[in-house]
Amino acid sequence: MVSQAPDSALPFQHLPVYVAEALTVTDGANLGDPLSFAEELVPDDIYTLVADAEEKSLALRTDSEGQHFIASQYSVGHEGARVFLDCIATIMPPSGETIEVLVLVEVDDEGGVVQVYGAPLAPLTPKSDYALVGIDRGAATTRLAQLACVSFTGGTRITMATGEQKKVEDLEVGDRVLTRDDGPQQVRWIGHSVQRASGEFAPIVISAGTLNNTGDLRVSPDHRLFVYQRQDHIGVGRSELLIKARHLVNGATVYASEGGFVDYYQIMFDSHQIIFAEGISAETMQMDTRTSAAVPAEVTERIRQRGSNSLRTNAHAHLEVHKSLLDRPDAVELLKRASSK
Repeated sequence: MVSQAPDSALPFQHLPVYVAEALTVTDGANLGDPLSFAEELVPDDIYTLVADAEEKSLALRTDSEGQHFIASQYSVGHEGARVFLDCIATIMPPSGETIEVLVLVEVDDEGGVVQVYGAPLAPLTPKSDYALVGIDRGAATTRLAQLACVSFTGGTRITMATGEQKKVEDLEVGDRVLTRDDGPQQVRWIGHSVQRASGEFAPIVISAGTLNNTGDLRVSPDHRLFVYQRQDHIGVGRSELLIKARHLVNGATVYASEGGFVDYYQIMFDSHQIIFAEGISAETMQMDTRTSAAVPAEVTERIRQRGSNSLRTNAHAHLEVHKSLLDRPDAVELLKRASSK
């Protein structure tokens, strides 16, 4: 399968997904059918996740026109194939809590459906029943953008240009924040959303002292932390690293905080920046082809006019460390030692 290949410099993200056949209707109008796109979904159908369902990784890259493609040969699906964001399907287990599932459709060059994927935004349990209670065709793009937004949780202390420590929820547009590369910079936009702290929206907690941070740092799973290695203990071959919070989870000093709701805040400057949060370096939000749907239109236009925060580049991408290099039980301790000496 050959599709129009997206620019490799564009940002991409990994989504945990199930192939459609893993979620099948066990009671209702579509009895026996797998998860499908919105036109074929019937409210009140009961879906069950099969016992041996395997969660897979879907790597998506979004081009400058907002079109999505499978980004990697290591992803489920066919590299370069077009993917449509179809809808958000809301399902409900017997416990009564609702779970959103992002429905994505991979197509071939003629537009024919190759595969349907379901990306649950909270964990699903095999052999449990889930009633389809909602279908929203307009929310899929926004949900994907929210997943891609790097966010700090309420209470996170940000270092200002004056050295003051200010809680992220107390920041205002125009405030000057200390950045690692460009000194004091003005905040141009602050986003805020409340999410159920579950699955892909459960914040990652980096406990105080784990990476020489002064307090617990709570960030969204794909938030990247900046580490400067004085010694290359990880074996990356360079001193400057950007590491996704989710790749540091060890179940002890770094863990996902599930349960309840979480206040997420996004900070954006004229360009992608590294700032100081709880005393350590962390990135700020970049408005790119994935995240622009989460930013108000007037802010997007103002940034376009300023000619900053490009929608076509993946800032600092060359510093990101692949998960495979961090897949070791002592990775966090090695990073702490490497950045301390």
